[in-house]
Amino acid sequence: MVMGRRTLLLLVLCLCLWIPFEVVGRKEPFFSPTSVNSTVSSRPKVVKFGALFTMDSVIGRSALPAIMAAVKDVNSSTSILPGIDLQVILRDTNCSAFLGTMEALQLMENDVVAVVGPLSSGIAHVISHVVNELHVPLLSFGATDPTLSSLQYPYFVRTTQNDYFQMYAIADFVDYYRWKKVIAIYIDDDNGRNGVSVLGDAMSRKRAKISYKAAFPPGATESDISDLLNEVNLMESRVYVLHVNPDHGLAIFSIAKRLRMMDSGYVWIATDWLPSVLDSFDLPDTDTMDLLQGVVAFHHHIPDTDLKKSFLSRLKSQRDNETVSFNSYALYAYDSVWLAARALDAYLNEGGNISFSSDPKLRDTNGSMLQLASLRTFDGGPQFLKTILGMNFTGLSGQVEFDMEKNLVRPAYDILNIGGSGSHRIGYWSNHSGLSVIAPEVLYEKKPSKTSLKSNQQLYSVIWPGEATTTPRGWVFPNNGQPLRIAVPNRVSFKDFVAKSKNPQGVQGYCIDVFEAALNLLTYPVPRQYMLFGNGERNPSYNELVQQVAQNNFDAVVGDVTIVTNRTRIVDFTQPFMPSGLVVVVPVEEEKSSPWSFLVPFTTQMWLVTGAFFLFVGTVVWILEHRLNPEFRGSPRKQLITVFWFSFSTMFFSHRENTVSGLGRLVLIIWLFVVLIINSSYTASLTSILTVQQLSSQIAGIDSLISSTQPIGIQDGSFARKYLIDDLNIAESRIVTLKNMEDYIDALRRGPKAGGVAAVVDELPYVEVLMSSIDCKFTIVGQEFTKSGWGFAFQRDSPLAIDLSTAILQLSESGDLQKIHDKWLNKKECSTVDTDSNKLALTSFWGLFLICGIACVIALTIFFARIFCQYNKFSPEPDKIDDKEMQPVRPRRPSRTRSIKKLMVFVDRREADIKEILRENKKRRLSIG
Repeated sequence: MVMGRRTLLLLVLCLCLWIPFEVVGRKEPFFSPTSVNSTVSSRPKVVKFGALFTMDSVIGRSALPAIMAAVKDVNSSTSILPGIDLQVILRDTNCSAFLGTMEALQLMENDVVAVVGPLSSGIAHVISHVVNELHVPLLSFGATDPTLSSLQYPYFVRTTQNDYFQMYAIADFVDYYRWKKVIAIYIDDDNGRNGVSVLGDAMSRKRAKISYKAAFPPGATESDISDLLNEVNLMESRVYVLHVNPDHGLAIFSIAKRLRMMDSGYVWIATDWLPSVLDSFDLPDTDTMDLLQGVVAFHHHIPDTDLKKSFLSRLKSQRDNETVSFNSYALYAYDSVWLAARALDAYLNEGGNISFSSDPKLRDTNGSMLQLASLRTFDGGPQFLKTILGMNFTGLSGQVEFDMEKNLVRPAYDILNIGGSGSHRIGYWSNHSGLSVIAPEVLYEKKPSKTSLKSNQQLYSVIWPGEATTTPRGWVFPNNGQPLRIAVPNRVSFKDFVAKSKNPQGVQGYCIDVFEAALNLLTYPVPRQYMLFGNGERNPSYNELVQQVAQNNFDAVVGDVTIVTNRTRIVDFTQPFMPSGLVVVVPVEEEKSSPWSFLVPFTTQMWLVTGAFFLFVGTVVWILEHRLNPEFRGSPRKQLITVFWFSFSTMFFSHRENTVSGLGRLVLIIWLFVVLIINSSYTASLTSILTVQQLSSQIAGIDSLISSTQPIGIQDGSFARKYLIDDLNIAESRIVTLKNMEDYIDALRRGPKAGGVAAVVDELPYVEVLMSSIDCKFTIVGQEFTKSGWGFAFQRDSPLAIDLSTAILQLSESGDLQKIHDKWLNKKECSTVDTDSNKLALTSFWGLFLICGIACVIALTIFFARIFCQYNKFSPEPDKIDDKEMQPVRPRRPSRTRSIKKLMVFVDRREADIKEILRENKKRRLSIG
């Protein structure tokens, strides 16, 4: 019986709502024969559209007079819809999706060609299904939910800014002040949820995030809101983004004021609902402004044109007692009516008809009283929608034009800072230039570039809550009584770095002292609790330890944690406080010098080139001295011995042959300089090698270790195991895990033949402590083959990681970091071994050999040039020519062999003899002449 009564009441309500609320237009009667209630009209005299919104709301009270003014202006225009009366049917949704749907059905029964509204995104979602079915464009000046732009709602046209852009503007603002976490406070409806979802996506692009989504139901009581704010006040973030509707937002600030959440250290960012509220007041009262001191709000950017000023002045002069002032939504509402009128005018001019037809899918069944059959489809709806989306004109709100995704072009926002008795603009945001103190319409005229965009990213100063002028840190430690949970590896070896202790902290070591010293440099206290990780019987797995932080089981890790790639993907590290890298450690073996150690200083190539140059220079000097110096003459056997003796005696500067030619002396001087350099380098290298050979090992570095098949020791829990197997492709069977320092010493001393290891691969800080503790009985061979460091690990986007990085740098610059190092790790230093580095190669001396070779070539060139000149002047002695030879004979060409032989004989003669013959020949020619 009760259910029957409820059903009857619902039907009565539906029938009552079916009665039209109000029709506004020219004075023609509503049921005029010229109205569009007729089936077809090529050029009707009356066209109706609907206006669907909540009239008793902040936006509705401003939008209503704007819509009425727009209808009046359109009907007064002679260029838009001439001869046609534009009528509007007003419907009040009362902010209810059910009532909004019913009102929309009533509008559709009146054959409207378009609907302006609604304000609520939730109602727009429902009504969009109705207009999709009836092909009636829905022009909403208040529904800002980003998801309404989806392909699911083709007939939904947003005539205001999409919240998608506003959320990206807020993300840019948050990133400008380098905050990494925000808390979103919003009403749990379509507009709130979807807007905050887009904000989360925008924040993630800036490597920031929404740490908590604080949602409350649309009908939340003051107690519900107070409980919610108390909950978020216990959290870490102090940056709040408030995304609510204009009719209930001020109540949240009032409660926050009572909870002391509007004091210094807090950041409140309000979306465009707050400027809409303030614009609706002519002069906001003092109490309201006191609630909002320091709040940052985003406001639709609307160019301050003469058209806008004239309209607002005219509207304010005609306002009624209920309308106090107008917000930006009034301008969008005005432009929405003009958009519909201009599009309809263009549609009709292109030959479009206003006609409606019955939809066979809409019929009443089973005795339904909803009268669905009275709803008719706008036949020209698809073409009219296309015309609307193609419109481009300048309205009160700016340029009215749509992009490919049906959003208004050139979205932009003013960023306001509320303080004193009003608000002041601290900058702008647009999707063209980002944050800027220059108006977007000015920047749109300039061609964007990376340099200009970067230079524009600035804002004016802000007065934050509590009248603070310094930028808030944006976070505090939670006030829920829980200190920072810091995991500390419970090591069983190398306890100088970190270890369990009986002191009040429960831990001690080098890493702990560095962490505590860094915390002391922070400007705020950090409550903390150290928690040991590991069973104390073996070193814990550091990869697992870092994973525990990523899974929120710990807040941080303090210890000897190496910064490696796979760990940085899941946690944030501080600045390294200890440099580190993997090295190879081998045992020191006393080894006798080899009988052939004297050959080690030079490489094979160096020996061959040096020996060749000794012979080459000796030969060059012999050639240059042979005609002048008696010491370089004699039998062939004697001359060959002289060349060899002279060549190698220069090595010790003990050559007894003197040089008399200028060219020979030049070559010898240069060669002796080269010999001096080679001798000095050889001596130094041999001395170094003979000393280092006492610390030799079969393993010379990581390359020789990889190529061998011997076992390799690593520290338990170290990342070295994964690195050797995955990156260096070393067989897992070769890896031997060593639990503590005693295992290191035992395995290295026994060696691979006795069940030990050939070498240990570990990080440099551990190895330095190891070698120092055993008086350098082990040594490092080769160089570090990885470069990394130790840092403190925190959860992703933790602000402590940034602050502690700065503190670690301060410790390093002040020298305190070195003092802590000396306190725990000031041990004896041991030398490293790199046998290959002491060998001298040709690359170090080729310049000297090149100079010497060039000098030799130049000297030989000059020498042979002189020889050929003399040879051309040389001829046989006249007194040795008899009368028979004077008789003419047939000349015969000398053979090539005979000419070369004569030349060689000429070259072999003494210089003095040649000069004497040349003088005699000259005298004889003079006497004959």
